Amino acid sequence: MTEAPEVLVRKEGRLGRLTLNRAGALHALNTNMCRLMIDALVAWRDDPDVSAVLVDHAEGTRGFCAGGDIRMLAESGAKDGKEAREFFFTEYRLNHLIQSYPKPYVALIDGVTMGGGVGISVHGDFRVATERTTFAMPETGIGLFPDVGGGWFLPRLPEPEFGTWLALTGARLKGEECVTAGVATHLVPSELLGAARAQIAGAADTHDPKNAIRSGLDALCEAKRKPITPAAGALAPLFGFDTVEEIFAALEKDSANPWCVTQLDTLKTKSPQTLKVALRQIREGAQCATFADNMAMEYRIGARVVGRHDFLEGVRAVIVDKDNAPIWNPATLEGVTDAMLDEIFAPLPASEEWSPL
Repeated sequence: MTEAPEVLVRKEGRLGRLTLNRAGALHALNTNMCRLMIDALVAWRDDPDVSAVLVDHAEGTRGFCAGGDIRMLAESGAKDGKEAREFFFTEYRLNHLIQSYPKPYVALIDGVTMGGGVGISVHGDFRVATERTTFAMPETGIGLFPDVGGGWFLPRLPEPEFGTWLALTGARLKGEECVTAGVATHLVPSELLGAARAQIAGAADTHDPKNAIRSGLDALCEAKRKPITPAAGALAPLFGFDTVEEIFAALEKDSANPWCVTQLDTLKTKSPQTLKVALRQIREGAQCATFADNMAMEYRIGARVVGRHDFLEGVRAVIVDKDNAPIWNPATLEGVTDAMLDEIFAPLPASEEWSPL
């Protein structure tokens, strides 16, 4: 029996459709899936018979895309890291292709949308959440960092320092909150996803597919904006610093606020190294002139941290042994030096640097 492809690729009228089809892993991305998506998107980019692209996941599963193939990354990182670097290189090319795609790109982020799933959705024109959506960038909990373009989109969310909070704490957002935060463009009830797919396919056959898609989704949309704790304007005084130590101090100073206590307790469970890497990534990403510049930075980080102790230990504790008791090294923020960060962020040899398609 022939195995089903991990991404279903087909044309439906003038709509190019990509359906993630790795249900046993909640559609977590691997290198092959990224290549399949790249090949289709490149082919459709100049195809006059395709005017829009839709990415969704096989029905009957509770996740759009749970992230990347973390076990593979850790196994590779424990050896020479070659397979992990190949995955990052390919995945980041896919992220860049989506971000710069000339035709309307729609992602139905129904269910779990984390890590790699964020990278194949948030950079597109339309991100359609449902009441079942759970969005997060939880990488600091396993010694990784919020990659797939996190350095670009997180500091550019409308609410100041909202992206910093998401990156450091791994906080989870539900569908309505995704719309409030600017992560999603629309909130459509899950029972109307079939209607949304039909509307998008119909819009692809119009003379102005982008506006037709927008109008159709607007008509289906539950235009809810769920308030997010903390209130607007509250994050900048707590997370608007360039060192993690200052963020800890600000949260400790406001210890009468239970929310601040919870955030601080959460941060104390994360890898100190990764917290500092993520904050520097967010700050440098905010200054990048282009998305490609950001992805080159993230590739340098990924190529290095995948073989470091904290990532291997984080995967062991959270994914393999599931004891949720990682032993970080360095164990404290003070132990993570500027020299260590400079080494992680340093340019790679010219022949090893990332480049877009």
